[in-house]
Amino acid sequence: MDEASLRLLFSRDYGTPAPGEELWRSHYAEDVHFQDPTQERQGLQAYIRAQEGLLSRCDDVKLEPAAIAIAGRTAFIEWVMGLKIKGIEFIYPGTTRLLLDDAGKIVDHRDYFDFVGPTFAPVPVIGGFVRWLYGRFVG
Repeated sequence: MDEASLRLLFSRDYGTPAPGEELWRSHYAEDVHFQDPTQERQGLQAYIRAQEGLLSRCDDVKLEPAAIAIAGRTAFIEWVMGLKIKGIEFIYPGTTRLLLDDAGKIVDHRDYFDFVGPTFAPVPVIGGFVRWLYGRFVG
């Protein structure tokens, strides 16, 4: 797994076809562990179902990679994910940490991003409360 293949794996523009199972199988180990702020899954089929579930809940999805660092069998990818849902675009900046096996396949995929702020900030009434709450803890 090199920078170019990671950049390709973490790239998707609005309006383009979703990755298929063949792509996931070529990069992920059968026993992959996946975790993000909303879920934790074990195994390739569970990972594929999680990705398909995200795509089915959204009108469209984009993923733009930024910085990539690889050290031995560990890779980090900064990214920005955009989700279009019912006419609203939600933007999530985040980072993924990947652990690779001897064959270069991903055995552990962990996403780090703020789910609450970008999800609820654009929503009328709730967004104001979320911004106020964040201000109380951060400001």
